[in-house]
Amino acid sequence: MTRRTIYIIDVTNRDGVQTSRLGLAKLEKTIINLYLDEMGIFQSEFGFPTTKHETNYLNANLELVEIGALKRIRLGGWMRAIKADVEEGFRLVPKLKHVNLSISTSDQMIKGKFKGKYTWEDIITMMCEAVEAAREHGAESIGVNAEDSSRTELERLIEFSEAAKEAGADRIRYCDTLGYDDPFTIYERVKRLAEEVRIPIELHCHNDLGMAVACSVAGAKGAIDGGVDAYITTTVNGMGERAGNADLVSTILAIRKSSGFKDKYHLDEHVDLRYAWKICKYASLSFRVPIPVNQPAVGDNAFAHESGIHADGALKDSNNYELYHYTEVGRGHIEQIETGRLITTGEYSGIKGFKNVAGKYELEFQDDREAREILELVRYANVHTQKPVTEDEMRFIARYPEQARKIMSVQP
Repeated sequence: MTRRTIYIIDVTNRDGVQTSRLGLAKLEKTIINLYLDEMGIFQSEFGFPTTKHETNYLNANLELVEIGALKRIRLGGWMRAIKADVEEGFRLVPKLKHVNLSISTSDQMIKGKFKGKYTWEDIITMMCEAVEAAREHGAESIGVNAEDSSRTELERLIEFSEAAKEAGADRIRYCDTLGYDDPFTIYERVKRLAEEVRIPIELHCHNDLGMAVACSVAGAKGAIDGGVDAYITTTVNGMGERAGNADLVSTILAIRKSSGFKDKYHLDEHVDLRYAWKICKYASLSFRVPIPVNQPAVGDNAFAHESGIHADGALKDSNNYELYHYTEVGRGHIEQIETGRLITTGEYSGIKGFKNVAGKYELEFQDDREAREILELVRYANVHTQKPVTEDEMRFIARYPEQARKIMSVQP
C-alpha cells in the first residue's frame, strides 16, 4: 500500500502579510522563501500574481529558482478563481508554474458577499474555467480553494471538488476561513471528502477559536485516513488575518511528536526543524511582532524551568519535562551581542563603514567598483525595509545583486 504523506505549504508571504497593520518588504519575503527552502518546506505561497507591486518580486524569485538559489521549494501564486485573473496573472508572471485558485463556496458567502451576483452553478463554472485557463498557460500544479469550506454544505463541497478534479485540479484546499471547525468536525468532513472525491486535500485553518493547529492536523489525519495525501498550510509564528493561521513550527511538532501522530503519520521527510529558530526570529524582526514567551519551541520559556520539581527533573533527564530537545529546533548556540564600538550599515552608509561590516561577514569583492555597487543596493535595502540590514540580507544582496535590484523595485 502506498504510504500517504503530509506536506507543508507555507503561506506567510500571502496570508501572513495580510495581517492588518503589518506586512513584509519584498526583500523580507524573499529571505523567508530562502529560509523555507532551507527548512525543506514543500511550497511557499509567495504572493499575488495579479497585484502589480508584486510583479518584480515574483519574477525575480522565479529567477532564483532557475539559477538554483532556491533549490527544492515550489513557489505558488494565489489568484481568484476567475479566468480573467488567471490570464492577467500569467501575463505579468509568465514563468509561474504553481497556483492556487480561490472562490467562496458557502451559502453565507454566496448570499452575504456576492449579494446574489452569482448562483451556485456560476461558482462551479467560474472555477472550472479558471482551472482550465491555468493549465493552458502551463501550470504544473493547481490547487483549488473552497473559501469558507467549513460553512459549506458537505454535499455541495463534494460536488465542487469533483468538478475541480474533472477540470484538472491537483488538490482541493479545505479552507476553515473563520476558524469555525473543531478537530472532530474537520476530521469527519475531510475524511468523507477524501473518500468521495479521491483527490489530495489541503487544510487551511484560521485561529479565531484558538484551534488552527489542532484542526490542521486533525484534518490531515482525515485526508490520510480517507486514502489521499494531505497538505497543511501554515504561517511562520502563526501570522495572518484576525487571530492568525496555523503556526508552522507548532504544526510540524504536532505531527512529529504528538502521541496520535508520531510514527503513525508520515510528514514530508525533507522538513528540517533545526531551521525553526532562525526563521521564527527573522519573521518576528521583519513583522515587528515579538514571539510570545510561551510560544512552542521558540518562545523564551519553551525550555525554561524554575519550580523545584521541574528543575530537578529536567536536570536529571530532560525527557522528564521536555517532549523534544532544544537542539532539534535550532536552539542552543551562543548569540553574540556587540557592546562596544558598533559600525552599522544603512541608507547613508559610506564605503569604509560598509567594508568594515562586510569584513565581519567575510564578504569579499572583486574590486572597489563591485563593493560600491553592493553598498548602493544595501542602502536601498535599508530604505526598502526601514530596518537595519541583517547579515543574511546582505549576503543575499552580494550574491544575487540583479535579483535583489528587481525585488526592491516597486513601480506604479
